[in-house]
Order: sequence, then structure tokens, then C-alpha cells
Amino acid sequence: MQSPCCLAWRRFCRASPRTREYSGVNILILWGAAIEKDYPSQSWVTFKQARDAGGCVSKGEKGTTVVYADRFTPEAEKEKARTTGEDAKSVAFLKRFTVFNVSQCEGLRPGLAAEPAPLAEREIVPLAESVIAASGVDFRIGGDKASYMPSLDVVQVPPQPAFYEQINYYRTCLHELTHATGHPSRLDRNLKNDFGSKDYAREELIAEMGSAFLCAALGIIPTVRHADYIGSWLEVLREDNRAIFRAAGAASKAADWLLSRHREASEDLDIEIDMTAGDENGALVSAQACAALERRAA
Repeated sequence: MQSPCCLAWRRFCRASPRTREYSGVNILILWGAAIEKDYPSQSWVTFKQARDAGGCVSKGEKGTTVVYADRFTPEAEKEKARTTGEDAKSVAFLKRFTVFNVSQCEGLRPGLAAEPAPLAEREIVPLAESVIAASGVDFRIGGDKASYMPSLDVVQVPPQPAFYEQINYYRTCLHELTHATGHPSRLDRNLKNDFGSKDYAREELIAEMGSAFLCAALGIIPTVRHADYIGSWLEVLREDNRAIFRAAGAASKAADWLLSRHREASEDLDIEIDMTAGDENGALVSAQACAALERRAA
């Protein structure tokens, strides 16, 4: 399950030290490698580029193979074309080469280091961090897309500094974490659905409403509006006037599951968070959100 198509973070997959960006299948190859190996950077160099940048590839590191596809016209074809007046035939070729993530290198000149800038203390929400940690979900930070992968039971989100406004990092984390509650080992929702389908739309409603409920409980106010994203998926379910209520129920259950795990892991918490069905404040948050979104979808 992937996060909103209207991204709140910067996307890039760079070839360093030049500013050229990889494209096509190479983006998928390098994204996959960054996720699999937990690389903190999306910048890559060849062995020669690392050396030219004043550093080297660390001993024992293995590279990632990317490809370059193009076409060329042999001289014989060019000559034939000049003689016959016909178009010269070009030949396709594919070249493979190896690149290394900058985190696999050492001694690179300033500006190519893999370590992200440290976050300002005010941008970190300790309570949200502890909810994520207490969930027990395999939660990985890196790359430049946010998703929950049901087959691997893994959440992946971009690093917080990649977000235009860093508070939106937590809205995205909680969206993907809500998806993860649908795993068979947790609340067992239907996560096998195609993008754009009604089942996909239902799950996106659940994830975004779950994120909204959790943000409200944790005192997080993101600048990306939950209602805008939820409204876009309600368009897919317009003929189902109960969709918002079913999604709200499932989202509340998902939020309850995550917060109950947090309570179990944090017996000495100074702030108690309660969004169970019998909690007046939690029920009010859910009811108000449902009413507002129903009016928006009408």
C-alpha cells in the first residue's frame, strides 16, 4: 500500500558526484537496493567516481548493477543509407555497470557524505516515536517513497528531513502503520487489492482516518489535510454511503490496537492516551471526523 500521490516530501535518486538523476528501471533497482540494505542515502557513485571525489569504496562492499540502454548506427549502415537514400538502421545495445551507495564509501569530499543532517529537537515528537517503536512492526527509514509492503510486513518511509514540512513525517508514518495493522498476524484486513479498486479505496480510507485519529490523540497537527486525501478516495466509493462509517470503525480499531501496544510497553508514561470505544474523548474525535467527512462527500 503506497502513501498519497500528492507527496509531502522530496523525491530523488541521484548519481553522484554529478547531479544527474537516474531514471526508468534504474530507479526501481536502486530503490530496492536502498530498502533491502537500509542505506540512509539515495546518492550513488561508480568506483571511479568515488576515487575522483577523493575517497574510495569501503573494503568488502558489493555494488549494485544498473543498466544503460541506447541505440547506435554502425558506419556500414550510414554508408549504405548515403548510397541508397534509405534510412540507416540503428542497433539497440544494453550496457551494465556497477554503482555503490555513498554510505558504502569513505573519504568522500564534503557534500557527498551519507549521514543526514541532525534533526532539530523541536521536530521530534517523542510520543509518536514511542508509538511506532511499541508497534513491533518492521519500520524502516530511507528511500524517497512511503509504503507498507504486506508480503514482507515492512513499512518504509523517507527520512524526516526529506519532508517539506517535517511534522508531516508523522502523519505519513501513522498512515503506513495503520496499513500494517491489517496484517493477518494483527487485525487481518483485506490488503490484497489493486490500485484504484474499491477495496484499495476502502483500505486507504482506513489508513488515513487511522492516521487522523492517532495524530489527534498524540497532539500532532500536520499541514497536509487528512480530509483532502480522504475525500479523494470517497469519490471512488461515492455510491456507498456507509463507507465512511465502516472505515471509521476499522480505523478506530487500528488506532486502538497501536495505542494499546504502546500502553503495554509504557507503564510509566506521564501522559495516558485512550481512544477505546468507551472513551468519551476518543469517541468524540471519531464522531466529529466522520460527520465532517460525510458532509464533504455529500
